[in-house]
Amino acid sequence: MKIIQVYDPALCCSTGVCGVDVDQQLVNFSADLEWAKQNGAQIVRFNLAQQPLEFANNLLVRGFLERSGQEALPLILVDGEFALAGRYPNRAELARWAGIAEAAAETKPASACGSASKCC
Repeated sequence: MKIIQVYDPALCCSTGVCGVDVDQQLVNFSADLEWAKQNGAQIVRFNLAQQPLEFANNLLVRGFLERSGQEALPLILVDGEFALAGRYPNRAELARWAGIAEAAAETKPASACGSASKCC
């Protein structure tokens, strides 16, 4: 199975879903990540504020940051290759990269942030 690496901008916590003014995009992405993991996806997430060495030690990521700056994050790699930058992927993109069947990708919970999502 392919490995999806997410290089987040500097976030207040590991998911960015914390505090009182939560970005809905991050809530949705966190829910989609949990869904993908539950369906077998291998996803690793790095936060610039908490894991700067992960950014510095990866030549591809470091080169991207030198060219584009941290404003261009998030950066998504699939098996070590560029897949997406500047926005978070949606559930269908995660499913395609991870090889999750389309029928499973179409199922989305009514609430993106529930007790099982560990976002609150």
